[in-house]
Amino acid sequence: MSTSDRQAIGVHIRWMIRRDMPEVLAIEAENFEFPWSEEDFIRCLRQRNCIGMVAEHHDRVVGFMIYELHKNKLHILNFCVHKDYQRKSVGSQMCRKLIGKLSSQRRNRIMLEVRETNLPAQLFFRELGFKAMTVLRDFYEDTVEDAYLMQYRYREAEVEVAPINRISKLAG
Repeated sequence: MSTSDRQAIGVHIRWMIRRDMPEVLAIEAENFEFPWSEEDFIRCLRQRNCIGMVAEHHDRVVGFMIYELHKNKLHILNFCVHKDYQRKSVGSQMCRKLIGKLSSQRRNRIMLEVRETNLPAQLFFRELGFKAMTVLRDFYEDTVEDAYLMQYRYREAEVEVAPINRISKLAG
């Protein structure tokens, strides 16, 4: 892969709409041995706590994410980037958008399961700060494969402290 292939591209991240489904299904089928069906997506997205996001580049869907809202966490159910756009920061931008929804008061972590054989996904999420918490034995219905339960925990941003001087102490 040449360096120009690895260049980051900017994407627009928005809510998934029904019109996105053909592109989402094509990305899903191209990337997964056991892809979700259209019925799987629709059944999931009809749940009140389930949200779909897409990443667009030049009016083309190049990635998507399905996640659930829980009381104190977000749970990624499905996450994928079009093969032509992988390693161009599309997935990182989608994850950063989700990480931006975390807070210490409410939802403070993101959880997801990754197949034990999906090393690229494991490395991708680890690079973003996710940690493997446990192994889920025989997790998938389609195979006897195990999964790693990975978690990202919210961290308070470093607060920049202004130097204290005599005048600012008197003023305030």
